[in-house]
Amino acid sequence: MNTIHVAGGVGVADTAMASYDAALADANLHNYNLVAVSSVIPADATVRAVDAVPDLGPAGNALTVVEARRTVGPGDEVDFREGGRAGAEDAADKRAPRRRPDVAAGLGWATGPGPGIFYEVTGEDPEAVRDRIHAGLDAGSSLREWDLVDRETRVETATAEPDRYTTAVTVAAYGESEPIL
Repeated sequence: MNTIHVAGGVGVADTAMASYDAALADANLHNYNLVAVSSVIPADATVRAVDAVPDLGPAGNALTVVEARRTVGPGDEVDFREGGRAGAEDAADKRAPRRRPDVAAGLGWATGPGPGIFYEVTGEDPEAVRDRIHAGLDAGSSLREWDLVDRETRVETATAEPDRYTTAVTVAAYGESEPIL
């Protein structure tokens, strides 16, 4: 099998979809029709982290991917006291400081002899995303009873911009694209 390329990107725009498209462009994946699969790595695949995915075929082709994606927009804020979404009720102090959320989208992969797995996580705290990826890889390899000792993680992050949408993506692109028609 071909190489699975793992790349990430960040995009900022006036709409959620435009920020997603810009994040895909940052990873050089914006000209494909992405077809999501569940996360199993074929035994004969090589997984390689790259800054941007190389040319994988003509624009408009279908490309098989595993994707972690998070988008935040205007009004998405975090309450420092609560650690939760804005609007959380706290009778003691309604004047809590607010901040723009971080955007984090990560993939982890585990391989060994035979097939492997990807695990995708999104959130606001990059370290929490990494921790959840590691826990997911442990659970996935235990469930399958596979000895997946080679592990890597990639987390793409950004701080959301006021009054705009911000998207972070991390995508594993399987092999070459294929004609959709």
